[in-house]
Amino acid sequence: MTCASCVGRVERALAALPGVTGASVNLATERAELRFAGAPDLPAAAAAISRAGYAVPEATGELAIEGMTCASCVGRVERALMAVPGVLGASVNLATERGTVRHLAGLAPDALVEAVRRAGYAARPAGVTEAVAREEDGRERREREIAGLRRATILAAALTLPLFVLEMGAHLVPAFHHWIAMTVGTQASWIVQFILATAVMAGPGLRFHRVGWPNLLRGAPDMNSLVALGTGAAWAYSVVATFAPALLPAQALAVYYEAAAVIVTLILLGRYLEARSKGRTSEAIRRLMGLQPRTARIERDGEAVEVALAELRAGDAVLVRPGERVPVDGEVLDGRSYVDESMVTGEPVPVEKSAGAQVVGGTVNTTGAFRFRATAVGADTVLAQIVRMVEAAQGSKLPIQALVDRVTLWFVPAVMAVAALTFLAWLIFGPEPALTFALVNAVAVLIIACPCAMGLATPTSIMVGTGRAAEMGVLFRRGEALQTLREARVVALDKTGTLTRGRPELTDLVVAPGFEADAMLALVAAAEARSEHPVAAAIVQAAKARGLAIGEAEGFEAMAGFGIAATVAGQLVTVGADRFMTRNGVDVSSFAEVAARMGDEGKTPLYAAIDGRLAAAIAVADPIRETTPAAIAGLHALGLKIAMVTGDNRRTADAIARKLGIDEVEAEVLPDGKVAVVQRLKAGGTRKVAFVGDGINDAPALAAADVGLAIGTGTDIAIESADVVLMSGDLRGVPDAIALSQATIRNIRQNLFWAFAYNAALIPVAAGVLFPAFGVLLSPILAAVAMGLSSVFVLSNALRLRGFRATARGAGA
Repeated sequence: MTCASCVGRVERALAALPGVTGASVNLATERAELRFAGAPDLPAAAAAISRAGYAVPEATGELAIEGMTCASCVGRVERALMAVPGVLGASVNLATERGTVRHLAGLAPDALVEAVRRAGYAARPAGVTEAVAREEDGRERREREIAGLRRATILAAALTLPLFVLEMGAHLVPAFHHWIAMTVGTQASWIVQFILATAVMAGPGLRFHRVGWPNLLRGAPDMNSLVALGTGAAWAYSVVATFAPALLPAQALAVYYEAAAVIVTLILLGRYLEARSKGRTSEAIRRLMGLQPRTARIERDGEAVEVALAELRAGDAVLVRPGERVPVDGEVLDGRSYVDESMVTGEPVPVEKSAGAQVVGGTVNTTGAFRFRATAVGADTVLAQIVRMVEAAQGSKLPIQALVDRVTLWFVPAVMAVAALTFLAWLIFGPEPALTFALVNAVAVLIIACPCAMGLATPTSIMVGTGRAAEMGVLFRRGEALQTLREARVVALDKTGTLTRGRPELTDLVVAPGFEADAMLALVAAAEARSEHPVAAAIVQAAKARGLAIGEAEGFEAMAGFGIAATVAGQLVTVGADRFMTRNGVDVSSFAEVAARMGDEGKTPLYAAIDGRLAAAIAVADPIRETTPAAIAGLHALGLKIAMVTGDNRRTADAIARKLGIDEVEAEVLPDGKVAVVQRLKAGGTRKVAFVGDGINDAPALAAADVGLAIGTGTDIAIESADVVLMSGDLRGVPDAIALSQATIRNIRQNLFWAFAYNAALIPVAAGVLFPAFGVLLSPILAAVAMGLSSVFVLSNALRLRGFRATARGAGA
């Protein structure tokens, strides 16, 4: 807003909203005060302001959420957050136990924490800048959770074992049953079982009841509710049979203390194994965090002082000794060494560093020592940005998750309804003792259902897959790209800087009779030294590499699109394309065969003339990267079509395409024409297109493609426009990223199939559908075992992605 008319326009837009009884806008503070007749609808107000032509600032916050155990918990927390006025979007991840909330700026985090608390869970704000502290805090909390579950499982097992022996031993060994009856007595045995089972329920098992019953009473049951209801029913039935047997039919007089205790113990064991597996899914982040040293040696008043990394500031001079990790990003001031940058690039070969070279925090100095100036610290370092990218991708939801969310929203209530129907069916139609059969089968239904596996199926695979990708130098900036990339059918590749090195080099120098090669190159380099064109730089660099003396040029003149002219040592030197030579009256026909060969090899021929006499044919080309052929082969092995997009002439482009085996060529494309090429390759939306580029002029095409992949050595604008970043600049990362995308989605589908198939198959079995034909019933104890194993199976399957191997680098998958 800039004036009073802006204020009036915004006020009118807000006052027109349903339910708004008053609106006051302050230009100085740039704030609006609204009064609503009913519940405030801030998103609608923000939309009205946007329609009026103004913007309401948004913010994104993160919450660390504790106490979630299954997919229905996720849905409940998301609904609670979305109900907070000012929240525009909320996404909760069961595997990372984090919630990302998009809200109007100014919303207090306390309101979000309170909403989660009212939903029955604990939450706290999670900062996004101190990644190291956040990860350490999360690790400590996970370790406390695992230790607590281990203690609870051991205690529950210690109490359950004598109870199990006392009850099941009497069933399995008749002599033991008679000994109990004759010595202890059945009633005394039941009282001992009551004491042990109650200790299990009130001690290690209290966690299920503390969370499950409140959720059930507020009409939002979750996995804890199923366990609390099932074990509580078995325990309560047994208590009645023990202390008020007259209330039950004589034939239904039995106790199920061991079932309640064993179920609690087995589910605790499953939770313990699940917690250990969940901790392993975030190992990629932990390893990344561990790359940054905690201290740094800096120069202060001429002396080397060791300080905590948090005290390091941009501009400080940092000293690095052999074998140490570089603490932050910076520029080398003096010294020489080789630095292992594999954590960023995925390439194991150390890179030479000397004065002026850039170093990245977390990389390893191998041999020499050097001093560098810190240029980026804290959240601005490359390592911190990588962590943020990986965390963002790990916390995102894929389109495939939408179906899971819809199903799990109704899953627990549906299971409770099935359990109730099971109880009634067995009570009415079952054999005697009908009440016992009804109770046992209803409890089995409650225990067998496992929304935990459904909730973990997608996020755990995403976490492990994106973490493994980061270790390979492939960063998924958006988690959705994992799914979309798998569906790509065409990979469009920018040529310069992507297929090629992006730096032209002198490849051919053919001199005319009467001229000597080195002398000719020295004259041409002297003339070109005044030019800023990449071709000129390549010629000058070639002359320097040969150790030639480059003289001074006078009267330099450059004609865009044609060539240059200058006087060197009293001789007029002209260098340019054939049309420039023709324009100056120089006949180039004697080099026609040489020029044709250069063109067929994908090179651009230039000519040099001395005092109007043709002296040499020169070829400058952008060399193909050494890794490009392997990358193309890897893409073809995945069954993909490859298109090359370039501004080169058709003949040069076709020559490169033939050499590399590229399927489609889009040549002579102007910088602003790449978006149209991407749209054309999409064939009206019938096929998905991935675009790979590195330059500023690639940014629109990267954004227009279904998936944009940026070469990490390219420009920041290209990287910001992309969905996937190849940190090393190695094109082999493209087939690696696609293969990993395919493996991750395949893994997710396996998990979802298991989670859904498990419930679809075993809930009817638990309800007793096999009993009429086969006399088979599923014990609640076996149901608890199966439920725990289903979550452990999903997590273990997701962890297989950690073993993914780069397919385009010869290692196999």
